[in-house]
Amino acid sequence: MLPDPRDRPVYIGSEIYRRSTYGPKHPLAIPRVSTCTDLCRAMGWLPDAQFVTAPMASDAAIARFHHPDYIAALKRAEATQAVSPEDRARFRIGAEGNPVYPEIFRRPATSAGGVMLAAELTLAGGIVHCPGGGTHHGRPDRASGFCYLNDPVLGLLTWLDAGLDTVVYLDIDAHHGDGVQDAFHDDPRVLTISIHEAGRWPHTGDAADRAGGDARNYPVPRGCNDTEMRWLMEHSVLPLIRAREPQAIMLQSGADALEEDPLARLSLSNNAMWEVVAAVRDLAPRLAVVGGGGYNPYTVGRAWAGNWATLNGLAIPARTTPAAEAVLRGLRYNRAAGRTPPEHWFTTLRDAPREGTVRDEVRRLADAALEEMLPA
Repeated sequence: MLPDPRDRPVYIGSEIYRRSTYGPKHPLAIPRVSTCTDLCRAMGWLPDAQFVTAPMASDAAIARFHHPDYIAALKRAEATQAVSPEDRARFRIGAEGNPVYPEIFRRPATSAGGVMLAAELTLAGGIVHCPGGGTHHGRPDRASGFCYLNDPVLGLLTWLDAGLDTVVYLDIDAHHGDGVQDAFHDDPRVLTISIHEAGRWPHTGDAADRAGGDARNYPVPRGCNDTEMRWLMEHSVLPLIRAREPQAIMLQSGADALEEDPLARLSLSNNAMWEVVAAVRDLAPRLAVVGGGGYNPYTVGRAWAGNWATLNGLAIPARTTPAAEAVLRGLRYNRAAGRTPPEHWFTTLRDAPREGTVRDEVRRLADAALEEMLPA
């Protein structure tokens, strides 16, 4: 019998992520979900009774959003570990940072199955953490931005198909959640909110972009700090969500917005992420927190483990347990920062806060998003 997330939060994970890699030179060569899971267990936060293994989504379930020809192409690529010129051109498999790798279908299908299960488990209410999800760039008929399937869209559709009609999707990844926004373009049932770095790929999500409806975008400047994130949340994002009175919230918690990430230039600490998690935890009867970007295994694992602690109302101690420290010391990170990691990456989960001034540009973003305020 599956646990009831109304009793206490449920963690959805899978061993498929442990040894799966996009290739040694790819940003996703690092262990992320497995590091988060291991840290949660090593901290004593994840008893077996709260853990569920993600199922692999069926072709029929995936086809709720993705084209059957594209699904077939992903399965061919996994079976042959190759891609034809026709499939590469049509589906962008093996192109633009979307490599062929051993689990090219099974891994994203597991992420999709996990997020759809999170939505199903919360239909009666509750909280689920699924760090393997969050692939928000995937398109119905092609891979995009390291994302082969769009598991947030599939999870949101699971809620909608069950009859929910007021849902909020909040994305704090450094990259704009373009695939999710476009999937619900002009759909009044879903409010998509994205806080992302201005000028960063995929170069979408301008502040004026409403996606044909109610979407809100906050393209923050480089160096966005904890104080600025708190300002945006308190003065703009949370009022928007409260006005919506959502039946469910999905939070995409990409960790590439943290300062140590190599693929973005924002300056958040993981404290800012945990504040967002805490702020939305009680704003709807249903909450699903998924993963997303993040390309430094130390920062991703520590941030997402802290998400789980926050969802459970657990205090994050000043020092890791010996078992958690061993998990962190066992990581390998083949970038300059990984050759001599700072000691606090091993001994603490919480970053030092990165407070600062709230720039006028950030204040203007907050004000602009509140224009044409959603009706209460």
